[in-house]
Amino acid sequence: MLMLDLTVVNVALPDIRTDFSATFTQLQWVLDAYALGLAAVLVAAGSLADRIGRRRLFLIGLVIFTAASLFCGIAWNIGILIAARLIQGLGGANLFAVGPALIGHVFTGSDRTRAFGIFGGVGALAIAFGPLLGGGLTDGIDWRWIFLINVPVGVICLVISWFRVVESRSETVPPLDISGAVTFSASLTFFVLALLRGESDGWTSTVIVGLFSASLVTAAAFVAIQLRKGDQAMFDPALFRNRTYNGLNIVTLAINVSVLSAIFLFVTYIQAYLGYSAWETGLRILPMTLTLFSGAAVATVISARTSPRVTLTLSMLCVAVGLLLIRLIEPGDDWSAPIPTVIVMGTGMGLFNPVRAELSVSTTTPERTGVASGVNETFQQVGTAVGIAGLGALFANRVRSAFTDDQATAALGNSRSDAADAATSGGGTVLADSLPDAIRGPVTVAADTAFIDALQTTLTVAAAVAVIGMVAAATMIRPQDPVSPRPANG
Repeated sequence: MLMLDLTVVNVALPDIRTDFSATFTQLQWVLDAYALGLAAVLVAAGSLADRIGRRRLFLIGLVIFTAASLFCGIAWNIGILIAARLIQGLGGANLFAVGPALIGHVFTGSDRTRAFGIFGGVGALAIAFGPLLGGGLTDGIDWRWIFLINVPVGVICLVISWFRVVESRSETVPPLDISGAVTFSASLTFFVLALLRGESDGWTSTVIVGLFSASLVTAAAFVAIQLRKGDQAMFDPALFRNRTYNGLNIVTLAINVSVLSAIFLFVTYIQAYLGYSAWETGLRILPMTLTLFSGAAVATVISARTSPRVTLTLSMLCVAVGLLLIRLIEPGDDWSAPIPTVIVMGTGMGLFNPVRAELSVSTTTPERTGVASGVNETFQQVGTAVGIAGLGALFANRVRSAFTDDQATAALGNSRSDAADAATSGGGTVLADSLPDAIRGPVTVAADTAFIDALQTTLTVAAAVAVIGMVAAATMIRPQDPVSPRPANG
């Protein structure tokens, strides 16, 4: 459910926009509120789980997530939906933080590798099947069911977890770092809010400069608190003495900045730009589903026979190359044009997930696995939130700039700016019906060209981020660093 909710919403965004008259930025918030909720308390959740019991916190998180899903499904305006998504993320944070630690506690050696391989494969498949499931529910019933379906599934999971999940905890954990959690959450929220509002308010406006400044001040306060508290800090300094763990966090951040924002823009391209329905869009992303599954299966074999460094480096290389292949797309191409991108990028994602899940808990001692997995999951969700906000802002800026600079759009007069905003949501397809016959052709072409150019520019930047992750994987992941038992490899 957690991984599905990262991507299942994408194909429902056009229907949500229609029902609530939502803007492009508000639709970004529907995605980012969930990621922000996850990132805000992941580490605190991991620490709390080590203290009060991982099974107990897992059950609490499941209740919160399921209840919030219900409110998402019955939301009566875009504000309520965004708020419910935030709470959904807060509940999901408990599950994200505790899941790998529960697995790491139960399994060791080769069994752990297989367990994390299955865990990563299921997570990857959930991400890939999200658009297809979301499309089926949106077209077949209503977009609200992408959330309401979590309610019966959540209840079933609650019953199974109550009877089948084994409790585990640590007796040697520091007190909760409340001040650290507050300053970290505030800094991230200010930063993402500035990215989301920067294009509409102006990047040099008082509001945006103030938000970036607030983010910087609270970030500085967070660092100061962490240094002062030492081994009682939210981000336990002991974890960051492990070079492999640091490398893993950088790779995790990079792949989520690049891939999750790319999926958001891919869905927009297929559904809004090309004009396919939600279900048809989900079907056209199926190649990524298949490569995610095969990549996860291959990852276990490669990691066991070589090392996690090789697997993660190959993963990030696939992501970077896949994103660069978007430059082959041109205005007028059909839905098959991005298939090379989807296949190569999907393979990279599949290779990444099992190794990330295992390394996040095998690079520390068993009693600290809750905090370790929570910190790594935080990097994952920070990457998602910043990627969707930052690269989404870049995409919107490039569309508006290219559209308004095109001489063909001068005929729109005072409505040029509003038309540019509409082009951001889907190029000429979104604009066509509202344009007079005399200018429909050239303005639609201008919107389509601006959309594709912006897509290529944005995903090229995403590829550059993936390259940074590839370098970190190749230079920082070391076979001698894992602490918890794992099979010997090269």
